[in-house]
Amino acid sequence: MIYLNKRELFSKLPSVDEVLNQEDIKNTLEEYPRNLVIECIRKVIDRKRKEIIDIKDDKNNINLDLNNIIKDIKNEINISYALSLKKVINATGTVLHTNLGRSLLSESIKEELWNSASRYSNLEYNIEKGQRGSRYDHLADTIKRLTNAEDVLVVNNNAAAVLLVLSTLAKDGEVIVSRGELVEVGGSFRIPSIMELSGTKLLEVGATNKTHLKDYEEAISEDTKAIMKVHTSNYRILGFTESVDIDELSILSKKHNIPVIEDLGSGVFIDLSKYGLSYEPTVLDSLRKGADIVTFSGDKMLGGPQAGIIVGKKEYIDKMKKNQLTRALRVDKLTICALESTLRTYLDEEKAIKEIPTLRMLTYKIDELEEKANDLLNKIKELKIDAKVCVEDGLSQVGGGSMPLETIKSKVVAITPNNMNVSTLERRLRLSNAHIIARVYENKYILDVRTIFEDEYDLIINELKNIFK
Repeated sequence: MIYLNKRELFSKLPSVDEVLNQEDIKNTLEEYPRNLVIECIRKVIDRKRKEIIDIKDDKNNINLDLNNIIKDIKNEINISYALSLKKVINATGTVLHTNLGRSLLSESIKEELWNSASRYSNLEYNIEKGQRGSRYDHLADTIKRLTNAEDVLVVNNNAAAVLLVLSTLAKDGEVIVSRGELVEVGGSFRIPSIMELSGTKLLEVGATNKTHLKDYEEAISEDTKAIMKVHTSNYRILGFTESVDIDELSILSKKHNIPVIEDLGSGVFIDLSKYGLSYEPTVLDSLRKGADIVTFSGDKMLGGPQAGIIVGKKEYIDKMKKNQLTRALRVDKLTICALESTLRTYLDEEKAIKEIPTLRMLTYKIDELEEKANDLLNKIKELKIDAKVCVEDGLSQVGGGSMPLETIKSKVVAITPNNMNVSTLERRLRLSNAHIIARVYENKYILDVRTIFEDEYDLIINELKNIFK
């Protein structure tokens, strides 16, 4: 009896050719590649066949209606053809969320970025001279103006920048670093490993919590090629601590005619302490204090694309430009365009704070966040969903390995479902078309408005409506 029932069910499964002859699928073939459509048809039919095989008794709820199967096929095609890298809504309150793409580019540079991507450009062509140029010239003037550096070089991330600097200036020699500054950054990349890869020998000085100037001085030998200071932007040692500032290391390095390198990690051009955040050393501060070379990221506090930016003495950067690693680590035209456009905004600090999303989110005033939260709250209340919804105080984070001790007062919309597990709500919103990424805290679904754009409110409302209908 079971065998006959299954055989009848198998007979209802359509063939690939039968599905291809359906009007809906014919229309789909005009939009999607034929081989992808056929692959998805087979996948859905095979899935239905497996469901029939797995039936344990003569009761089943398998829907083998042709229209339903076609609906499943079209959904499979949409999923298969969609990009893996998707737009998401960051409702976590973490501004530089490494898993969600770190810093966001300003809306104001979209047209310039698209023009660079969709048309030819003078990437390595000097229009004025009518001859070959350098891709790095596009960034040099703006960065020099912002930092007063003698020269500039940009590679694809800050780890690459450190690698290139050490490979050029200290290969086969020793670099002195404080033991308390041997950091590990995201993805298990460690400063000692990068130094080893560059061909330099790491010479640790001091203790984990305390390093003195004499520790550096006593370690200098004829094999010393550089002194390196690493800004611990992703952690802090508290309590009984001491470190040597870059201005003291600069005096020592000049005495011995060796360069001092500072890896700022998350570089910033604006002193954000004036906006209520903790002080982070700016690139300009480091150069002013005597660093010969400074490296930092483009996609953290700077608010630009992923890049590793090297600024400092021209004599050292000229050597880096001749290093064969430079070609392997170079940036493309889109990065150059996005970075130049972002940096240009910094020429007017007030404009930078308003237009660069990272800076705007970090410097929101609490009354602005309260207004944003109430706007979202009112939209949700109009849905009359089966849940308690209210505005609460919250704490945001800088993120991205920056300001590890920094939490920022924020406003959140908290949703407590009445007849649904909060983890179920989180999962459904995360897997929805809008892919809303938020937090669950004390059995509440938390939407931190600091990192939510106003034009994303309607997307959130639509997904909540679908879930609670």
